[in-house]
Amino acid sequence: MKVLCHHIYEYKKGLRNLVLHTMSSDDAKLAEEKLLRHNIAYFVQYVTPFKVNIFFGKEQCVKIIQSFKKESLSEFSHEEDFMLGIMLGYDRMQQCERYLTRNNKSAKQLHIKTEEELIIF
Repeated sequence: MKVLCHHIYEYKKGLRNLVLHTMSSDDAKLAEEKLLRHNIAYFVQYVTPFKVNIFFGKEQCVKIIQSFKKESLSEFSHEEDFMLGIMLGYDRMQQCERYLTRNNKSAKQLHIKTEEELIIF
């Protein structure tokens, strides 16, 4: 619960627009009550009978996660995974690399034209 309180603090201070907090399902009810008291939008995803993911933060971000209609993070498409990472505030370039890796493409396979190749004489 201490980590949850810290995530709420970071959200309230504007450091995060969306938080993904994984915790024991035993504590999920307490977490929901705390988020309701703070008037924070949230969505609970039951991972196993013993573990839940709680997404909370800006209502728009939470609605996007809910719209994916997936039961676990492993079911996210490459694009959904990319969007989630960006909304969670992960490094953009690392998310791009992750997307390419998940999509079975490597930077070596893609030929990105250099500035010299784009210059037409």
